[in-house]
Amino acid sequence: TSAPPALLTGDHHRAAHAVAGRTGIPADGVRADLLPHQKAEAVRDLGGQVLFVGDGVNDAPALAAAHTGIAMGRGGSDLALETADAVLVHDDLTAVPKAVALSRRARRLVVQNLCLAGAFIAVLVVWDLAWHLPLPLGVAGHEGSTILVGLNGLRLLRESAWRE
Repeated sequence: TSAPPALLTGDHHRAAHAVAGRTGIPADGVRADLLPHQKAEAVRDLGGQVLFVGDGVNDAPALAAAHTGIAMGRGGSDLALETADAVLVHDDLTAVPKAVALSRRARRLVVQNLCLAGAFIAVLVVWDLAWHLPLPLGVAGHEGSTILVGLNGLRLLRESAWRE
C-alpha cells in the first residue's frame, strides 16, 4: 500500500497549504519552511520507500535521502540533476505517475528476461549432463534465448508501453 503524498518545501506555510489544497495533499502532510537538511530528515522520517520530486539545490539532500529521487530537468539545478535517480526532461508533474508505471513495467520485463534466459540455460545444461548436447545445438539454443530476450525487451519501445 502507498502512503498519502506529502509536501516538503522551503516555502512559507501559507503558500504550501494553498498548493496542497489544489493538489489533494492532506493538510497534515504539509511541512513548510524547511531548510535542505530538514527536508532530508523529513524524508528519512517518512520511512519506507519514499519517492521525492525536486528541482533545486535545496532539494539535493532530500533527493539523496529518498529511496527514489526524481529531478525536474528543464528548470532543475545541476546539483539536483546529478543527485536524482531519474530526471523528467519536461517540468510536468503529471509525468511522474507515468514514469513510475513505466519503470514498474520495465522491472517486470527484466524479471521475465532473467527467467527466460535462466530457463534456457538450465534446459541446455541438463540436456548436456543427462545426454549429449552437440556444440552447434548448444550455441544455437543459447543465442536463440538471447534473441528472445532482446525481442522481449523491445516491447518497451512500443507506443502502448508509454500509455497509462
